[in-house]
Amino acid sequence: MSTPGPDRVILAVAVPSPLKRVFDYLPGHDAPEEGWVAGVRVRVPFGRRSVIGVVIDIHHQSDVPLARLRRIDTLIDRTPLPADWLWLCRFAARYYQHSLGETLSSAMPALLRQGRPLTARSQARWFITEAGRAPGEVLSRAPRQAELLAAIAQHPRGLVASAISALGFNRPQLHALRDKGFIDCHEESVAAPASVGSPKTLAEPTLPLNREQASVLAELHQDLDRFRVSLLHGVTGSGKTEVYLQLIEAVLDRGRQALVLVPEIGLTPQTLSRFRKRFNAPVIALHSGLNDNERLDSWEAARSGRAAVLIGTRSAVFTPLASPGVIIVDEEHDGSFKQQDSLRYHARDLAIVRAQHDGVPIVLGSATPSLESLARARDGHYRHLRLNTRAGNAAPAALSLVDLRGKPQRGGLGPQALTAIREHLQAERQVLVFVNRRGFAPTLTCHQCGWLAECPQCDARMTLHRDPHRLICHHCEQQRGVPDACPKCGSADLRPQGAGTERTEEALQEAFSDTRIMRIDRDSTRKRDALEQTLTEIRQGGSCLLVGTQMLAKGHHFPHVTLVVVVNADGGLYSADFRALEHSAQLLTQVAGRAGRAQHPGRVLIQTLHPEDPSLRLLVEEGYDALAEELLTERRLAGLPPFRFMALMRGESARMEAVIELFTRAGEAMRAWLDERGLAVHCLGPVPAPMERRQNRYHAQLLLSADRRSALHEASAWLDEWMTQQADARRLRYSIDIDPQEMY
Repeated sequence: MSTPGPDRVILAVAVPSPLKRVFDYLPGHDAPEEGWVAGVRVRVPFGRRSVIGVVIDIHHQSDVPLARLRRIDTLIDRTPLPADWLWLCRFAARYYQHSLGETLSSAMPALLRQGRPLTARSQARWFITEAGRAPGEVLSRAPRQAELLAAIAQHPRGLVASAISALGFNRPQLHALRDKGFIDCHEESVAAPASVGSPKTLAEPTLPLNREQASVLAELHQDLDRFRVSLLHGVTGSGKTEVYLQLIEAVLDRGRQALVLVPEIGLTPQTLSRFRKRFNAPVIALHSGLNDNERLDSWEAARSGRAAVLIGTRSAVFTPLASPGVIIVDEEHDGSFKQQDSLRYHARDLAIVRAQHDGVPIVLGSATPSLESLARARDGHYRHLRLNTRAGNAAPAALSLVDLRGKPQRGGLGPQALTAIREHLQAERQVLVFVNRRGFAPTLTCHQCGWLAECPQCDARMTLHRDPHRLICHHCEQQRGVPDACPKCGSADLRPQGAGTERTEEALQEAFSDTRIMRIDRDSTRKRDALEQTLTEIRQGGSCLLVGTQMLAKGHHFPHVTLVVVVNADGGLYSADFRALEHSAQLLTQVAGRAGRAQHPGRVLIQTLHPEDPSLRLLVEEGYDALAEELLTERRLAGLPPFRFMALMRGESARMEAVIELFTRAGEAMRAWLDERGLAVHCLGPVPAPMERRQNRYHAQLLLSADRRSALHEASAWLDEWMTQQADARRLRYSIDIDPQEMY
């Protein structure tokens, strides 16, 4: 160990590496103005590369001899990144058994990872002065300047330079008017321009609340100065968003900021639009649809306090706020809040931890809460707030099961569904047809010998697409042409099996040729803003048919939809994943909630080949809450989450024998260590993953479960450390997933 004098500074730096440790460096020639502190970014040599790291600690001795310590190349930040951001990253790395350096790297915008200074883009906004309102005859010989002055005068908030250029004016004309004292400008943030004019919080009045909403809001107001978790359990269309808005109004009145998490990019534009119309304060977005500059602008606006409200998808949970006041997680049950690779965090759970650290309230909103949240509400850890009535007293949609057994189908639709669709279209209504499979058909089959189009790289069937006309694997994106004849027997009788969105769309076009049909899935909304434009058209009204996947099921308000048809409700009934029925019930309830949200009553037809299934009948007859209670009872008896905690170690290799052999030794070592320590942790496996082969690599898993979270984390940390010491572990990929949401 090197033991330099007390004045010698040694910097512990976290670098983007899978190694779960920090590295010691000596300072370079530059230093922060206030001295070295944790949270500043530095460029350091790492192996043969130069990488961006974050200083984590400052100390005066190192386990590495002083002569072997390398110096920092460049100091990037003069002031540190926010301390609460650094704390959250350290917590996430520790809890999710992930490298701190990689956690810090993934929690900051790409441009900060590349060493860009933490500065947001600004723009000049030109506005008219008092002198400019009465220019007299000064501009009689400068008609273009007079036109420019008139254009700026028409905008009370002024015009940005880009808008002025788009109108055909140039910089000399601007400067000439400024020299005359008729206009002036100020620099403002691109992402969060300051509000001009009224100091009031609201740009438009609030909506009246019904008795339930007012009662819920009054309870939430009681906790604006302390941490508390509230589960806002409201049926679809019950006005949860209006409660959010009025709660945020109270937060903004106190000079504080709000963070709103939504599960999908598709929900961000409509939420953003509604919030911007309501508040006379900067409301910004943060999601993967933004470019790198836009993400940095939003991040910095939130960090500096210029943004009043931040609306984002799961990664926004890491965005620092200058003065946090409330966190809202909308559709808290949604699986999109769980990151499924690299840092496998759950944004909802991290949001709760963050709210507790910041001492602010957090609201978890959903019509179909996760069983984890319901269990926490039942045992009193969360306050359980209910909204049982739809806003405007709209009646809940009537659900009914449609038995498909023995019935002819067109694109997955039976005769009863087609008749109902025709009736609602004739009444000038909108109809939503829900198909939770994109593509034309789930696979292609030979009617003679039974051959199925299987992926050569995965244990999965390839999906038939019509546009482009290809077979595509949705697990590895492998593509191949559609064969003219069966590769096995040579027969030309190849038929699509099942229905995807494309096939259902085609069948509806044949049956309702005079009706506009809009398909919404990942394939049809690849272009930027395509989804937002389509949703805007839908809300404008007019008879039409909507065909889509779960992109249409989450949180959208379609006031003109009066009929929802679920093409196949059987997907989650008989899965090996113990969470499949919960997720399927949530999805069915959410998509059913799109119907009858305005003055016209809604109807939901759920097609199934298993109409007598007790879980499906319970969902339809008594609703999600009744099914959730039954599932919680089953989970308790079976010792499954939320009554037990889990960690899943996944491994993959080009050879199944390699991963099974290593995981077998890992399981034996784990069980021996647990016996020695006396820890009440169960170690199960290894077993092949439900989909054993993906992308020509073989997958296996080892499961840990425990009644106490602390015991599970102690065991997971030991297992991870054991794996790092195995030479053969370096020849395959493995990861540890704390609180896994999918057992794939």
